[in-house]
Amino acid sequence: MYFAPNKPILILLLSAIGLIVLPHIYNIPVSIFSFFYLLLGWRFIGVWKPGWLPNKGVVFLLMLLGIGLLYSQHQGLFGRDAGTRLFLIALALKLMEIKGERDLYLITYLAFIVAASQFLYEQSLLMGAYTLVVCCLLLATLVGINSRKPVVLVALKTAGALVLQALPIAIALFILFPRVEAPRWMLFEDKTQTRSGLSDSMEPGSISELSLSDELVFRVQFVGKLPPPVQRYWRGPVLTHTDGKLWTQTENRAFQAFMDKPKFNGEPYQYTLLMEPHNKNWVFALDMPAVFSAPLSQNANYQLISSSNPTNRAEYKITSYPSYNTGFITRTEYNEATQLPAPASTKIKQLVTKLHGFDSAPEQFINQLLNHFRQEDFHYTLTPPQMEDNPIETFLFETRYGFCSHYASAFVYLMRVAHIPARIVTGYQGGDYNKIGNFLEIRQYTAHAWAEVWLENKGWVRVDPTAAIAADRIERGVNIDALVPGGLISFAPTGENAQAAFNWLKQARQLWHNADYNWQRWVINYDNKNQANFLSSLGIADIKTMVYWMVAVIALLTAVLSAFLLHKKIKTNDQVMRIYQQFCKKLAKRGIFKGLSEGANDFAKRAQIQLPERAGAITEITDSFIKLRYSRLPTEQDLKQFSKQVKSFKV
Repeated sequence: MYFAPNKPILILLLSAIGLIVLPHIYNIPVSIFSFFYLLLGWRFIGVWKPGWLPNKGVVFLLMLLGIGLLYSQHQGLFGRDAGTRLFLIALALKLMEIKGERDLYLITYLAFIVAASQFLYEQSLLMGAYTLVVCCLLLATLVGINSRKPVVLVALKTAGALVLQALPIAIALFILFPRVEAPRWMLFEDKTQTRSGLSDSMEPGSISELSLSDELVFRVQFVGKLPPPVQRYWRGPVLTHTDGKLWTQTENRAFQAFMDKPKFNGEPYQYTLLMEPHNKNWVFALDMPAVFSAPLSQNANYQLISSSNPTNRAEYKITSYPSYNTGFITRTEYNEATQLPAPASTKIKQLVTKLHGFDSAPEQFINQLLNHFRQEDFHYTLTPPQMEDNPIETFLFETRYGFCSHYASAFVYLMRVAHIPARIVTGYQGGDYNKIGNFLEIRQYTAHAWAEVWLENKGWVRVDPTAAIAADRIERGVNIDALVPGGLISFAPTGENAQAAFNWLKQARQLWHNADYNWQRWVINYDNKNQANFLSSLGIADIKTMVYWMVAVIALLTAVLSAFLLHKKIKTNDQVMRIYQQFCKKLAKRGIFKGLSEGANDFAKRAQIQLPERAGAITEITDSFIKLRYSRLPTEQDLKQFSKQVKSFKV
């Protein structure tokens, strides 16, 4: 027997499912995405053309096709991608066989799971709001399925009211319920996802590939004032070995035990750093990190390394000093920092000789080389020309157009030719200041490379040759809005109000970034450690106390909510009764009086006998009264309609 569900409710359910799956367009293969929406569209047509729906044989063939698609896009038996694709295929196939209310329930519950799976890919504030809206649509579907006379608008209002009523308890549970994290062996990580960012190697021009990427790397909130732009160097991998073109890290770190300990002086900067998920265990601290705690550690190149899972967002509290002295250099460090793949060419030696690299103090040679970059025809560009063979020599004597990696590698190479220990440091420089939230956002387009030179009595000293060519790049940062096609400048209007409109757009963007930052920090990153820190600040230090607080808060919220709803029910019932009493007064004018213990139906039957010409109106008003008084909580529209019925009643 064919089951014909309520058409508006079924359309609402199918629309909600279509919206729920839509964000997965970036997460699943085109074949599976197309298969799902093909079946969804087919089911939409079946709302008006039930005869066009597939029979059991066709559904079986569709199931085989779905299994084939899953096999062709095989990602293993477990994991985020495999599970999401399986649920999508199952949901699409289930749409083809709706035989009763049970199937509608099952489809709705499957859709809730698919909605939750989106958070495995993206956990932004926007995605949270979007998922909440579509889940409200699914909840409205359940309300409609359980209603005798389902009306879409009424179901939506009821679902919205249920969500608002549940929100305070949900917030209390989120804050107070013990955070249980799965052990590492239960986490099925998907290795197919790649993330762009800095690499553990560099060749001239490689960092320029990130120069137009708006991808967020980390955010930093300082205690007190911010460091000036020229001190905002975020230390990453240090590259010491080169083959003349490629620069890489050195794996031998055994000499770390013999290194001198850095001495810090000057004003420290304390800050909280929120790292976005990435594929390396690097933490980009302000140069030079001095105070930090587990899971952070520091390698021989003073780079911070985290032992926690880098694919999870993580927050760290760090203290850095921009003024420091790393002390003496070990023999291994010296050998690594003066390594050259081959003897320098005659032209290179002549340049070093010309700049007094062989016969002057290292500081003088550094200044001479930086002046050489400033005074000669060198240029800073995001799109340097290709330099396949002898890139350093080609850059120094031919093209003279380069990005930070060209200048850093050329500078370090010339230092080593002069027998001065030097190496390349990669990381990020600068950051966009958010005035609303008082924090810095560091994105991929601020990726940078600079040099470190070891000097007697000073230790490793930062030298940024890019600053000699493009001082604005260091002092003001990268203007991504002017560089990225489609940035804010592209949409800024022209004319008298152009600047005001552009400033408004930037402020709106900062407001949104601030909301997203707090969402990520206080909601998404609210793990068991952060929960323990937060609750201990409120005097809740153990599980037993936490449970007591949770029960007490939920009981209080339930009592307040119940009192509010009951008060509202009594208030609206009083309004219904007042309108009904007006009806009774009109009948009393004809000598028809309602007894004190007489029910509404009995009174209506007696009135119909005495006023047969008004029997229909009496029945209509009595039915409305009973429905509004005893069936459900009436709306303002219901009360207006009931009042209109009574006013139009003539005796």
